[in-house]
Amino acid sequence: MEKLDLAKAYKAYYTASTKPELVVFEPISYVTIIGKGDPNGTIFANATEALYTVAYGVKGHYKKLEKDFTVAKLEGQWWVDGDPRTALEVPREEWHWKLLIRMPTYVSGEVVEEARTAAMVKKKELKRIANVGYESLNEGTCVQMLHVGPYATEPETLSQMYPYIEKNQLRICGLHHEIYLSDPRKIEPAKMKTILRYPVEAEKVVMG
Repeated sequence: MEKLDLAKAYKAYYTASTKPELVVFEPISYVTIIGKGDPNGTIFANATEALYTVAYGVKGHYKKLEKDFTVAKLEGQWWVDGDPRTALEVPREEWHWKLLIRMPTYVSGEVVEEARTAAMVKKKELKRIANVGYESLNEGTCVQMLHVGPYATEPETLSQMYPYIEKNQLRICGLHHEIYLSDPRKIEPAKMKTILRYPVEAEKVVMG
């Protein structure tokens, strides 16, 4: 039985240049969980565990059907509500996030719900499993860039993306999106790789 590796099947999605670039994506389905708080805190850790628990439950279901797949890289969308400051100027406890794990196209919402229900029974102590959902995102046209280094130095990469967006007469129309290509538990911060991505659209021209 051949196992589907999404990173290999969708190379354009899981690779990025070290310079800003324009890319386009079709609608994609994910298992997701929404939360708020410090990414180094317990809430974030529990949410991540809950998300992976359901993702592996979905994988187990399809493996029995001989449609096995490798659970994809963790992703995150980040935002701050009603605050004019940039995210890094806001206390980390105020950060909002949606964690995502991409699913193969053949995965159905019904199977995700079955996996979530089974996981809630198996891991009753992990209450956040109840918050795992299944949804499709259509980010369409995006500007992205590969960030190499610790998460704290992401502003250095973003400082190259913003001028590129402005130069190409685009504007950000969606949430800051990150794809974590490296496991911070297994690699030193200076070598970590993260794709930074923003959905964009053409800047609207205001007629005088």
